[in-house]
Amino acid sequence: MQFKHPELLWALLVLLIPIIIHLFQLRRFQKVAFTNVKFLKKVKLQTRKSSQIKKWLTLLTRMLLLACLVFAFAQPFTTNSDTFNAKNETVIYLDNSFSMQAKGNNGSLLNASIQDILRSYSEDEELTIFTNDDTYRNTTVKAIANDLIGLQYSANQLSYKSAYLKGKQYFSKDASSLKNLILVSDFQQKDEPLEFDRDSTVALRLVKPKAVYSNNISVDSIYISKYNNSNIEIGVDLSHKGDPIKNVSVSLHNNEELVAKTSVDINEEAQTAFTIPNNTEFNGVVSIEDASLQYDNKFYFNINTSDKIKVLSINEASDEFLKKLYTDDEFVYTAFDYKSIDYSKIETQNLIVLNELKTIPNALITALKAFKDDGGSIVIITSDNLSLNTYNQLLTVVSLPVLTKENDNKKQITSINYDHPILSDAFYNRVSNFQYPKVNTSYSLSSNTNAVYKYDDNTPFLVGNNKSFLFTAPINTENSNFKKSPLIVPVLYNIGMQSLEIPKLYYTIGTDNTIDINVQLSQDEILSLEKNGDKIIPLQQTYSKKVSIFTNEFPKDSGILNVKNSTETLKKLSFNHARTESNLVYYNLIKNNNYSIDTSLTSAIETIKSNASINALWKWFVIFALVFLIIEMLILKYLK
Repeated sequence: MQFKHPELLWALLVLLIPIIIHLFQLRRFQKVAFTNVKFLKKVKLQTRKSSQIKKWLTLLTRMLLLACLVFAFAQPFTTNSDTFNAKNETVIYLDNSFSMQAKGNNGSLLNASIQDILRSYSEDEELTIFTNDDTYRNTTVKAIANDLIGLQYSANQLSYKSAYLKGKQYFSKDASSLKNLILVSDFQQKDEPLEFDRDSTVALRLVKPKAVYSNNISVDSIYISKYNNSNIEIGVDLSHKGDPIKNVSVSLHNNEELVAKTSVDINEEAQTAFTIPNNTEFNGVVSIEDASLQYDNKFYFNINTSDKIKVLSINEASDEFLKKLYTDDEFVYTAFDYKSIDYSKIETQNLIVLNELKTIPNALITALKAFKDDGGSIVIITSDNLSLNTYNQLLTVVSLPVLTKENDNKKQITSINYDHPILSDAFYNRVSNFQYPKVNTSYSLSSNTNAVYKYDDNTPFLVGNNKSFLFTAPINTENSNFKKSPLIVPVLYNIGMQSLEIPKLYYTIGTDNTIDINVQLSQDEILSLEKNGDKIIPLQQTYSKKVSIFTNEFPKDSGILNVKNSTETLKKLSFNHARTESNLVYYNLIKNNNYSIDTSLTSAIETIKSNASINALWKWFVIFALVFLIIEMLILKYLK
């Protein structure tokens, strides 16, 4: 036992006072004469004996009473640790990812953990708390209580190893301090194993609150499954973790209006579909009813009135194949003969196709450079007997490899680069054996990188880089049968579609998105994304005929946002969180030497405090003092 104020133990000298009072009493006895002396002597002896016992008991209780009071003021304590005087540092990682929405016995896992922190720490105790988005360093519960209560769920979850490494950075450099790192998470299973490096200077504790439900239904994706002139069929993919469920209700709303409702039976996956009118603006929400995670119960999408993409071809060969590809429902196709080019039309286009020109005038090269710098897309189809000099001038301007020589040997187009951005979504399956198109003559390039299609000798037939594309062989019917091949459709169609990034049904928050808005802005105007009065200004680049918006972490919340130029609404864009948190499969934590495991944050905090704190005993001595006071009163009153 040790004392917080040992100097007060000098007050034990006060115990001499009752001893002096009891041993040196100044009171004198008076003699009274009685007739029967023998009888008086017997009573006198009995009275003195009883008085002595009462005095010694009173003396003992008073000394114990005073001793307990002195000990109480000296504040005695005990400790189970030899390092209780060391500074105690605590850092808590609070996982606020969407999987922490799962229900526990006291609400969601995140809210229950926050309440444990608020209950376990006094207002002036110092600690550090960090989440997937925010850090509250060397602060008190009183200072951040409102922030913790209002903590929002995040789509940007740290990996558990990153959280461990980040948490260690928040400790001080004091080698004598006790460093305790607590990771609070449901420890949802990820692609990487759950491992932490051993660090003897940091005591790592894993707190894994337990969810009540192990089932979860998620709306995973929405897509157009069928399309015709009158209707659009919207396909919906759902996934489920847990026991099979029947009659899951799936609803479709347009704005706030319920449009359709259906039900599905789901084991692990399920699909359903809704039909909506074509050529109408639709702001849709597909929703389900599920008691587990809430963030994946709604999926937002929208269909805007489409802007047609402007395509201009400059021809010295037949353009019938271009007219069949770039139809009036999605494109505005314009064609010029190479001898009568209207240069004023070039800057207003989204895509320009040079169709087998034998030479490229300097004026056209200058106009195409300005067009390319303004965000336009260019497709160059080579011709036989072309002017290498003029072609290479243009190819250098648009950042494509230059032509080196013409080859007369026949080649087959045998290889498809499925990972190229132009073809990434063009094929359902990767086909290795198909009817190979062929060419009679072709051109070699200074570089074989960024190939979309390749010949059998591994040289490129089509290369593409940064919205510039080059066919290394003429594709007229005399030189090639490529126009009859199914390979021509996806590549030219996708080049056209990607020349203006038309808004999709939805975008995923946390991924890099590029969205082109077909609008012409003045120098001081900017576009904003707005929802329910909240406004953000995304990263954007302005061109003469469009504005490209770039999103990643913003917006933070899912929903349908208005793209506005001042007060004018130009488009609507839908954003959803990725469904990576929907699978409720967790790591099986096994206690080892690198960390300890707790099922409750409260118990983890109490363990840390008890290991490095003192056991105060002053209250017990106050209680004992009161007990001895009561005993003394009883002795004086009842002991005869």
